[in-house]
Amino acid sequence: QAQLVESGGGLVQAGESLRLSCGVSRNIFNHYSLAWYRQAPGKQRELVAVIDDRGTTNYADSVKGRFTISRDISRTTVALQMNSLKPEDTARYYCYSTGAPGYWGQGTQVTVSD
Repeated sequence: QAQLVESGGGLVQAGESLRLSCGVSRNIFNHYSLAWYRQAPGKQRELVAVIDDRGTTNYADSVKGRFTISRDISRTTVALQMNSLKPEDTARYYCYSTGAPGYWGQGTQVTVSD
């Protein structure tokens, strides 16, 4: 069964860093692109970063230069290293795998205070 489980969220001050991790079921890890999305209250869910099965990455303009997405093949995890966090990064962050249908984790909260 496909499963994604996020961890690493928390409350930090502006300028600090967090690293999110998403455990991905072995049966889908090597087959699909993996992504991080985020959703703030009252806002639509938006794509933050994506990595495909070849390691090619793409980022939202708002996080370029600050966030890095990576895959750990041995542990079948996808990480999001978030540096220089800003209050506007506050959101619930979700791990996502492409597929038919796609698969979502339940999210982990990131809150950045002034």
